[in-house]
Amino acid sequence: MSVSIAGSVTSSVHATESLLFFVLLQLTIIVLAGRTGSALARKWGQSSAVGEIIVGILLGPSLFGLLAPDVFAYVFRSVAPEPLTMLSQVGLLLLMFQIGLEFDFGHLAEARNQKAVAAVATATLAAPFVLGLGFGYLSAPFISPGIDPLTSALFIATAFSITALPILGRIMIELNIQRSALGVIAISAAALNDVVGWLMLAVVSTLAVSGFTPLDFTAKIALIAVFMAFSWYAVRPLMKRMLARLDPGDGSLGHHQLGALIALIFLGGMATYQLGIFAIFGGFMAGVLLHDDRKLVAAWNERVGQFVIVFFLPIFFTYTGLRTEVGSLDTAAAWGWCLLLIFLATLGKYGGAYLAARWVGLSHPQASVLGVMMNTRALMELVVINVGYDLGVISRQMFTMLVLMAVFSTVITTPLLRRWLPKALSASESVVYAEGQVAKA
Repeated sequence: MSVSIAGSVTSSVHATESLLFFVLLQLTIIVLAGRTGSALARKWGQSSAVGEIIVGILLGPSLFGLLAPDVFAYVFRSVAPEPLTMLSQVGLLLLMFQIGLEFDFGHLAEARNQKAVAAVATATLAAPFVLGLGFGYLSAPFISPGIDPLTSALFIATAFSITALPILGRIMIELNIQRSALGVIAISAAALNDVVGWLMLAVVSTLAVSGFTPLDFTAKIALIAVFMAFSWYAVRPLMKRMLARLDPGDGSLGHHQLGALIALIFLGGMATYQLGIFAIFGGFMAGVLLHDDRKLVAAWNERVGQFVIVFFLPIFFTYTGLRTEVGSLDTAAAWGWCLLLIFLATLGKYGGAYLAARWVGLSHPQASVLGVMMNTRALMELVVINVGYDLGVISRQMFTMLVLMAVFSTVITTPLLRRWLPKALSASESVVYAEGQVAKA
């Protein structure tokens, strides 16, 4: 008996060490590749997030798995994917907290900005959804044969409607425009887009697996409203008092403060998961609750923020890349559908935001900037299409097309913003923007 127990313990220890070895191997490759992609992207005038996204996809079967299938299988297929999956989700949760911290609601006190947020958010939900629904329904017999066209179209329409809140936030921070009026309008409209988008995803998922019950949906919306109100009026003052009592008094982020913040982020993620709108919004809400504590924001960014960006975020990009296979588009017709999808998705987001911004009185450059920012989808869209793919309502080809659309919309963001921002910002905001570019040069 003792020999059997000893052998079992030895086997368990060996399995744990083997898992650790491969996870460390994956993390080493991911972190180094992420830094390389970031450096190359900045060298070519892109946001570092673009380089990290592209490198993450190239580490998957689309390139690494194609050029060196045996090495790829050894690195990423020797152990179960769950450790990498969990690390990616934790990283995204922390990034959403950072983006929430960077919110500045001061501009929303102006009626013009409030009207702009409502108009842009509405237009960039409605226009892409209609275009995505039409494209998805008409293309389903050709790209996703055997799948219910309406269900497939609803998933595609939802993917068209998403704006990549985390990546947009990162791009805005890198350009030093997160506190400009346009930045606040864009990030606020994007947040509204995504909250509604996740509710739409919940509805479409319900339709795909069973049926939609209006009473349940209404109850879910009510619960989300209660959660937001409770967070703002009960959790926010409690956390502020707690953090003040734990303040070490030297301007740094104390150990106890950091522990309290991490607990808040994780509890927020757990709460929003239970409400059915994904854990990342709990992290975002936690950041928003504390956004006006500038001392805390600076301390978090100095102590934790860079580690999140350098370590956690590339893990999320690579995890998504492992599920993407560009080689599935193997015909001219498939590439034609892909180009049409990219065009319609861009038209819906950019066109909707531009027309809405002009309607509320913004200038042509300002409307163009908002259109470009709202068209940034990146990997938030991949959350939607991964759900659709797992449920079997979109095909491998459609999944790949939507991935390429997400990459395209992100790649064009920074160059177009650099073109329009000098004309769109106010005099004081232009100085801040220019100082940020000089500092990063």
